[in-house]
Amino acid sequence: MADTSNRVRESFAQQQFMKTLGASLLSVKPGAVEIGVPFRADLTQQNGFIHAGVITSVLDSACGYAALSVAPEGAGVLSVEFKVNLLSPAVGERFVARAQVKRAGRRVTVCAADAFAINGGEEKLVATMLATVMTMNER
Repeated sequence: MADTSNRVRESFAQQQFMKTLGASLLSVKPGAVEIGVPFRADLTQQNGFIHAGVITSVLDSACGYAALSVAPEGAGVLSVEFKVNLLSPAVGERFVARAQVKRAGRRVTVCAADAFAINGGEEKLVATMLATVMTMNER
């Protein structure tokens, strides 16, 4: 588990886009990852909600890292398809995406993730994703 967690953490540390969003890796377990993002006004859309692109990106990364956590040593992963449902405006102090592997195959892994807005300690589901992630040889 330690090697898997380290591999995920090292890869996440190289993601410049996640740094731009202020995202952090909160939890790594085999087949499950949590990523958090604080509220920032520069990440909102015209109504003051966190932009759907931010939520979608964090869900996508959470699914990808959940898939990486069960991929063979030396392999990489790449999202090839996802479907996101935006369920409620993203309003909160911070946001967390929780992803888990539903089925890991040799080449294709299917993951699901939920995004929650956290405000005053209360969580509200704001989006859900189903993703297909391809396992590939590391370049």
